[in-house]
Amino acid sequence: MFAEQRAVQFSCQGNSLIGILDLPERPLARGVLVVTSGPQYRIGQHRHFTLLARVLAGRGIPVLRFDHRGMGDSEGEARTIDALADDVDAAIRAFFAQVPELRELVLWGLGDAAMAALRYAQAEARVAGVVLLNPWLAPRADAAPDMLAQRVLAGLAGFDGAALLILGGQDAAAQQLPALIARHALRCKCVTIAGAGRTFASRAWRDEVAEVSANWIASW
Repeated sequence: MFAEQRAVQFSCQGNSLIGILDLPERPLARGVLVVTSGPQYRIGQHRHFTLLARVLAGRGIPVLRFDHRGMGDSEGEARTIDALADDVDAAIRAFFAQVPELRELVLWGLGDAAMAALRYAQAEARVAGVVLLNPWLAPRADAAPDMLAQRVLAGLAGFDGAALLILGGQDAAAQQLPALIARHALRCKCVTIAGAGRTFASRAWRDEVAEVSANWIASW
């Protein structure tokens, strides 16, 4: 399906934020907002987001990627991953304004951005699902749940929507999560990409992540 790529400018607390919207010619009512963290560079591993957006838009799923305050082309002071609520809220408002067909969103995040997406999803009724890639966890030799793993479990328990967890097979820290999720009977689909590391830094792994994401988003 043909998709238009459109630059989007919107405001957050008086600062100008910049995003890129991948808009299919016949957009579905469920879109994806990509939550990012820290300084991003548009080639290398972070080109993952561009390639993901193209695959999803080709399936009819509109996608908005954006630079939060203090990052990339957006104005404002740099902020921590725990202080993005206003930025995400502003991006959601802009997304719905740009795509009248939208009725609900999936938040998609990698690493610590996955933690931010899960935290925000609990407070926004228009967020129907989350895709979490390798939530940022510290490895432990005894495989016991650390504080960050407990935050993931608490976030899933407090979220009423659908959840997809995608893990790299070589990320030893994140591999503890499926067993913990099953033990606590939490509603979350878990998928492991064999051989992939923390950032899915190969075209084959990124393509598999995009396919898994697209298929899951269209399945409910």
